[in-house]
Amino acid sequence: MQIGFVGLGKMGGNMVHRIERDSDHEVVAFDPNADAVSTAEGHGASGAATLEELVSKLDAPRMVWLMVPSGDITESTIAKLADLLEPGDTIVDGGNSNWHDDQRRAKELEPKGIHYADVGTSGGVWGLDVGYCMMAGGPDESIAQLAPILDVLAPPDGWRHFGASGAGHFVKMVHNGVEYGMMQAYAEGFDLMHQSEFPIELKEVAGLWNRGSVVRSWLCELAELAFKQEGNDLKGLQGYVDDSGEGRWMMNDGIEMAVPTPALAASLYARFYSRQEGDYAARVLAALRNQFGGHAVKKVEET
Repeated sequence: MQIGFVGLGKMGGNMVHRIERDSDHEVVAFDPNADAVSTAEGHGASGAATLEELVSKLDAPRMVWLMVPSGDITESTIAKLADLLEPGDTIVDGGNSNWHDDQRRAKELEPKGIHYADVGTSGGVWGLDVGYCMMAGGPDESIAQLAPILDVLAPPDGWRHFGASGAGHFVKMVHNGVEYGMMQAYAEGFDLMHQSEFPIELKEVAGLWNRGSVVRSWLCELAELAFKQEGNDLKGLQGYVDDSGEGRWMMNDGIEMAVPTPALAASLYARFYSRQEGDYAARVLAALRNQFGGHAVKKVEET
């Protein structure tokens, strides 16, 4: 089958590579970066210099997969495609969009007869080799048309259709919220061991935990790899942790649905704390303790 691919970054480029390498499907690829298009062509894709050219190279009913940053870029790309595609065609958003946006887009495209599907994608840069876990939402007919592509991108039995447009990104949002909590738990545990009096090699702990332990996981495998590369102190890394939005969305939905998410909240706030130079909140706590109880404080030495 044919599929158009818009967005050839780390994820999108590797996904095009996997489709061309592991199947007979035809990919028409577009990215504003001409070098990225050339790379995709090197893997066997047919390149396009514009969205108009991409659409013209696809046979109806067309299917165009977006792998671009969430927000304005996704919105503007969908708006442009809506003017180029025809009834019966499908737009697939494989990025990290908010599921509420998916529902709105599906309704906006419905009068044009254009279908909308969302596919939450997990696997990162490793997906090229091991496959991507894919969580799909959208009309049954669109997912049925997309299924041969999902079969190639995912490992065996590695994708599911969870319902109407928005369902895929809803499941992916929760997936990322769970990921936040797991990562924070690992971080706190390794921090405690790092600060202990024992000469613990943390890569050995991570490796051991992946051999029969109830906390074994791919994240723990990645921790072992990180300690091997950076050492116990992780001196080559800064303690600044960003977030891509899904944790905030999940916490907001939890509030709306009256579903408590304390582990997610704590892990998200820990990421916020990581971005503050000098840990200002901790300095406020020290100042207050000094004021009400006369507790000793450590002051910054003047230079």
